[in-house]
Amino acid sequence: MKQTFTLQEKTKQILILLIPILITQLGMFSMVFFNTIMSGRYDSADLAGVAIGASIWNPVFTGLSGILLAVSPIAAQKMGEKNNKEVTSIVKNGLYLSVIIALIVIIAGAILLNPLLNIMDLDSRVQETAFHYLVGLSLGIIPLFSFNVLRSFIYALGKTRIVMIILLLALPINLFLNYVLIFGKLGLPELGGAGGGYATAITYWCILLMTIYVINKMQPYSAFNIFKSIRGFEWSRCKEILKIGVPMGLSVFFETSMFACVTILLSRFDVTTIASYQTALNIVSFLYMIPISISMALTVVVGYEVGSGRNKDAKVYSWLGIYLAMFIALVTGLLVVLFRYEVAGLYSSEPAVIQLTTHFLIFALFFQISDAIQVTAQAALRGYKDVNIAFIITLVAYWLICLPVGFILANYTSFGATGYWLGLTAGLLTAGVFLSIRLVYIQKHRFVESNSY
Repeated sequence: MKQTFTLQEKTKQILILLIPILITQLGMFSMVFFNTIMSGRYDSADLAGVAIGASIWNPVFTGLSGILLAVSPIAAQKMGEKNNKEVTSIVKNGLYLSVIIALIVIIAGAILLNPLLNIMDLDSRVQETAFHYLVGLSLGIIPLFSFNVLRSFIYALGKTRIVMIILLLALPINLFLNYVLIFGKLGLPELGGAGGGYATAITYWCILLMTIYVINKMQPYSAFNIFKSIRGFEWSRCKEILKIGVPMGLSVFFETSMFACVTILLSRFDVTTIASYQTALNIVSFLYMIPISISMALTVVVGYEVGSGRNKDAKVYSWLGIYLAMFIALVTGLLVVLFRYEVAGLYSSEPAVIQLTTHFLIFALFFQISDAIQVTAQAALRGYKDVNIAFIITLVAYWLICLPVGFILANYTSFGATGYWLGLTAGLLTAGVFLSIRLVYIQKHRFVESNSY
């Protein structure tokens, strides 16, 4: 990471960080994409089962990973302060937390998964696929959470390309494992959609091992001696991560759990509606990797500038990232609307699923712009380590606007399942507006002359 002086230099700095992060995010998402595509080609019931499984897993993973991603803004500010010893301590304690959190998730899943699926009253094949998909995926929770901590550390150094390379190396492994486990090739059992969970878990272990090797053997990562000793647990460091990370994680959890709740509410519709909604959401989520990647880069650069005491530069970076995300969301949203039939056809060969998916995708444009604003505004606030108000804003927007509006439109108007899309868009737009207002307030009143909090 280096200091920048002009808007052109700042744009270049964001793009240098952004492009590898984007490819990495697309790589991570592609694993879910492969699961969905191959499950859909196997059977529509397996597609619905993977969709239900993913909707349960996503809020858990993203919410808890949000806690661990607090390593990124904290480490970025320490790097800005030139305090490398504290960076090492933060990362090591982040790893301890990742293992503890992963074990809690595994134990909770063993207790709660079956009762949760029973409550949803799913078709028996859909429920069986969802259950075994999540069981397979659980084998990769520890490496996935640990990798997210190490990735945050690497990003805080401004070195995003190496993570991209690791993900690109892992993708062929994941694709191969998906193929042989879902369809039962090379003498392996034919697991259907559930095979995608096992394939993804094995891939996560490969990714973690490659990342550990890089950090141990390559500069500048090896200079921090992250794995020199297993000692170094400090509760004070864990509390520092949790203080920033818990509101971050809860904000992400409120968003993803809201999407999961919509999927659950849609379970009263037929399999075609569930599969079509999840397909449309999968397409939009794929494009969402662009603003989420911008947000990751934004947290790093804003945190680094704040740690260096350059608050004017932090402000410029914040709004540059937001405007860039909005512009890209507008372009990609228009492309999705124009080519919705072709895109929907990639996911399913069933005419009914394709037709309903294209109907849902018409609303993608406004949905994407709203989502781009809220995720980048929230990321800029994380760079300032201002997370508590964002937590409240997202709670209100997602659970007191998104869900009620969507439920009313879906159940008491002629919109039907489409009403949930309108509710989601309304809530995300509300979050984006109020998070932006909070960002203006922080920049105007708390980060003008000094770097004090």
